[in-house]
Amino acid sequence: MFRNNELLYPQSITKALADLRGRRWKELVTYVASLDETHEDALAFQLMMIRLCGCLTCQPGGYKLSLGCKTCASRTITSFSGSDKALLRRYKQAQEEIRAFLNASVSEPVSQPEEELAIPS
Repeated sequence: MFRNNELLYPQSITKALADLRGRRWKELVTYVASLDETHEDALAFQLMMIRLCGCLTCQPGGYKLSLGCKTCASRTITSFSGSDKALLRRYKQAQEEIRAFLNASVSEPVSQPEEELAIPS
């Protein structure tokens, strides 16, 4: 059976990625690993990694799932063909998306009609 796997990239493995690239990458990973998983910068890093690793296409019984999240993320980062600067740009883009989403959520609270909230008996 598959152990220690999550549905999406888990914040808990971030620290293990620190030494896989250059100095700027290590600084980013060290910073993000020190944050709570719900901090907006941690969420941005998680979003970036979900996209890079292809977490949304990871399926039960699949090869990537059998590797485990830590191995998959490590392989993804070490095999990334772009520079560290390109990875940091992806992180910055994810940061902007997370901030925009959070700001939109605060300014436009989601409301549902009462009939949608009713629990069927």
